[in-house]
Amino acid sequence: MSSMDRALSVRGDSLARRTVGASSALWRMDGVLLVAVVALCVIGTLLVWSSTRTWAPGSTGLVKKHMLNVLIGAGLLAGAAMVDYRWLRAYAPVIYLLSLAGLVLVITPVGSTINGSHSWILLGGGFAVQPSEFAKLGLVLLLAMLLAQPAEGTIRPRTLDVVLGLLATALAMGLVMLQPDLGTTMVLGVIAAGALLIGGVRKRWIGLLALLTLAGAAAVWFLELLEPYQVARFTAFLNPSTDPRGVGYNSTQSLLAIGSGQVFGKGLFEGGQTTGRFVPEQHTDFIFTVAGEEFGFLGSTAVVALLGVVLLRGIGIARRCEDRFGTLVAGMIVCWFGFQAFINVGMTIGMMPITGLPLPFVSYGGTATFANMAAVGVLQAIHAREQRL
Repeated sequence: MSSMDRALSVRGDSLARRTVGASSALWRMDGVLLVAVVALCVIGTLLVWSSTRTWAPGSTGLVKKHMLNVLIGAGLLAGAAMVDYRWLRAYAPVIYLLSLAGLVLVITPVGSTINGSHSWILLGGGFAVQPSEFAKLGLVLLLAMLLAQPAEGTIRPRTLDVVLGLLATALAMGLVMLQPDLGTTMVLGVIAAGALLIGGVRKRWIGLLALLTLAGAAAVWFLELLEPYQVARFTAFLNPSTDPRGVGYNSTQSLLAIGSGQVFGKGLFEGGQTTGRFVPEQHTDFIFTVAGEEFGFLGSTAVVALLGVVLLRGIGIARRCEDRFGTLVAGMIVCWFGFQAFINVGMTIGMMPITGLPLPFVSYGGTATFANMAAVGVLQAIHAREQRL
């Protein structure tokens, strides 16, 4: 064997040890967080199968595609977990700008409209990409990069960095509202609010963000920027009895499906509301209704509990991290998952207006699954780095 061959062999062995060896970040991942995410993905796969088997091609067409999405997402999780998360700080502007490029591309003729929202780029073969999902992670990384560096002699972020962070948030939210996607716009706003709170900015900045949010909401309403179906959703939320066969149909059927499950549920594949497709978009936005009907109160509570485990482990990772960048990233990911789960579950039980946000790790969807799993991978990377120190 030549010296070059020996050198390549040594390098290959070293790379293999770093990737899957005992010193690999894969072996230092948060096991409880990983198990909770896997459990949610398994439950989600069963619920997607139940809600699509009566109309999907071959009865398993969509569930197979969902399983492929989960496997790709698992690869992204593992890949992100092995990266030294501190490298992401250097590439945060690039990731953010790439996510913005996707948002701009959507509002061009390249974008496509699905379910009333011009948020998609069709790739062919039944696959589509929703760039706004990646924009969540892009904004998380950029805000963490900006707010991680405190002003000299203080523990607070520099004023210029706060202003740049707010401008970056406003730009992303503006592009998403042009689609229009109100739910994702709200998530981006919550991510920014979480960044300001975790970053320890002065209260006036938080007040300014609140005022800008209220002003933006007022402008959207009075300038009639919302689509008619979005206005109808708010109308149905404020008065669920309004036109139960029209604007209030989704809310009414959702409550009926969840209530019919009672305590123990009707059993997997046994839900009449699910089988009859009385609730629209049961495999995506309203998948929690399937859990309520077929798993009952106890089963749907277990789903919420697993989501709670994900959030608690994320909070723990943020608190233990001694690096401000890592703390900010982990904290904002928790805000993202927590708010989205609250809105999704809340809208199915009549507590929140319908906004079209999927349930993390459970709902059917490719881009959302990829973004969520990559975010968990970043959480694992932060945890693994702290375990090694």
